[in-house]
Amino acid sequence: MFQRVLVANRGEIAVRVIRALHELEVEAVAVYSTADAEALHVELADRAVCIGPPPAARSYLNVASVVAAATTTGCEAVHPGYGFLSENPAFVAACEDNDLVFVGPDAEVMARMGDKVQAKEELARAGVPLVPGSEGAVGADEAREVAAELGYPVLLKASAGGGGKGMRIVETDDELAGAFQTAAAEAQAAFGDARLYLEKLVRPARHVEIQVLGDAHGNVLTLGERECSIQRRHQKLIEESPSPALSPETREAMEAAAERSVRTIGYRNAGTFEFLLGPDQRFYFIELNARLQVEHPVSELVTGVDLVREQLRIAAGEPLEQTGRAPRRGHAIEIRINAEDPLRDFAPAPGLVSVFRPPLGPGVRLDTFVRDGSTVPPFYDSLLAKLVVWDEDRPAAIARALRALGELSVQGVPTTREAAIEILRTEEFASGRYSTSFLEESGRRLATVAMP
Repeated sequence: MFQRVLVANRGEIAVRVIRALHELEVEAVAVYSTADAEALHVELADRAVCIGPPPAARSYLNVASVVAAATTTGCEAVHPGYGFLSENPAFVAACEDNDLVFVGPDAEVMARMGDKVQAKEELARAGVPLVPGSEGAVGADEAREVAAELGYPVLLKASAGGGGKGMRIVETDDELAGAFQTAAAEAQAAFGDARLYLEKLVRPARHVEIQVLGDAHGNVLTLGERECSIQRRHQKLIEESPSPALSPETREAMEAAAERSVRTIGYRNAGTFEFLLGPDQRFYFIELNARLQVEHPVSELVTGVDLVREQLRIAAGEPLEQTGRAPRRGHAIEIRINAEDPLRDFAPAPGLVSVFRPPLGPGVRLDTFVRDGSTVPPFYDSLLAKLVVWDEDRPAAIARALRALGELSVQGVPTTREAAIEILRTEEFASGRYSTSFLEESGRRLATVAMP
């Protein structure tokens, strides 16, 4: 195992990784911008290095500064968390060039999987079903031809990214030209790559993902699925495991497809294969996230596997202790608590958190960087905390989540807490009969989550 590791991130994920390092008796080195000088991850780390001013491009996204922080402090490895540089092949290559172990897949695999079009081509060769669509990136004219062949509605997606950026649903031929132009511009701004590809829109559909671990010895462990269909503007709000929609046969087919894919592409470390699930139990590969996911605690609670520890062990060359399918028990739900204002169409709401009271009790976990007096800077993601609960079955887990949300108190900035309570109390969520369009369809009757 390593002696010292740099954590190339901030916020709750930096805190999460630092705690895992300390449990393994490994020194943690934090990086921070001047906006985060008083942040919790800086306080918890054994050492901390300022890497620049508040804008992410000049600090957390500055490859040279992050690598220099690692080398000057004598780190052996770098854990990227998620976001920022976590899926940047140039950063991985820079780590490798400076004799730093990157806690994740190598640069070559990451580059291939980061190109959504190439990833789909490789997964198709592994026998993984794909959503019908264009063969690679398309221009506006070719997109119209493919859409006419597939039939509307269709979905335009950025070739180089995810997270809802550069993505547009197109219902009719008249909408295509404008949607293509807007999506391409957004993709260029977000990823520096304006290329788009086109898929048939599966509707109604559910968003289900499979968590995997692969080591350098050819071992693979799949940790079941996460249901991620409660989304607003393609951004996940609530995740759970197991999915109330999957049959045992479909679950095994999806895990088998993910395992084949890991072996086919030579993937190492933690990764997530995302799928669309149709009402007929047919599933289609969307993309591979070559990093730790925000919602990883859901899988940890139902499997008992600490994914961050496993990431570090794999990166250090150790073999997986479990292979095949991880045993699972009970039900877990994660609710994202964001600093967003429901009265302003959920615009980010930075500011000072005057009071922060976390929920306690059995089966409750809160991953956060917030405490009384914490500042939420305007420069970064609005995620304040992840409330994760576990219980023996789904109804009990929902009840526990509602109890924990009732105990949670955040004063000073508006949050999505009330919206989460309202969603959990709907008949659709309680029954498990929902899809990715749930919030869009029910927004008008849900006062705090109304869609535009």
